[in-house]
Amino acid sequence: MLLSWCGALLLFRFVRSGSLALGFLAWNLFLAAIPAVAAWFFARTMGKDSSTIEKVGWFVVWLVFLPNAPYIITDFVHLTTRPGIPFWYDTALLVSCAGTGLLLGYTSIADVQIAITRRFSTFVGWMLVVAAVLLSGFGIYLGRFLRWNSWDTLTSPRQLSVEITDRLINPLSHPQAVGVTVVYGVGLFLGYVALRFWQPATHTRTEKLQ
Repeated sequence: MLLSWCGALLLFRFVRSGSLALGFLAWNLFLAAIPAVAAWFFARTMGKDSSTIEKVGWFVVWLVFLPNAPYIITDFVHLTTRPGIPFWYDTALLVSCAGTGLLLGYTSIADVQIAITRRFSTFVGWMLVVAAVLLSGFGIYLGRFLRWNSWDTLTSPRQLSVEITDRLINPLSHPQAVGVTVVYGVGLFLGYVALRFWQPATHTRTEKLQ
């Protein structure tokens, strides 16, 4: 329903303004949905006798595309007054898309955490969450400031690896990378914890699976 709402807002904007401005939000939402789908398939493979290759494959797809979900938060840098559309409308559009992206990311993390917890332990499940949100924070940095995206893991793996390795080996030389990773990582973690423990549906779902 949220994806449909975002699509309706975008469609109305295109028709009303006669412009495709902010149309990239549709693509960003598509990318944000990929980790949710991958997490669902991963959880299913963990619950039955699937091959290790299949499990690892879906896990890798989930992890690589996960940063795309919270990344939409940073699209607020594009919020500005444009002719033909009220500022408040574009604000509502970006809030809707960013919120949808966050929920897609959080639900995907919950699916993977539950599957990992059942297979290993609660501790391992939460360590996975911490690693996932920090990697998402780093992924947001790579996307917003270095302009890399998840597809580059296939199209430009060598150059991307060089950029990542340099920032991991020499973090003090890249304070912006550290700052973005920590701030977004911690923020995403606190938001996830809030939803994980205070959302009744999620709590009930977890109890059933455990």
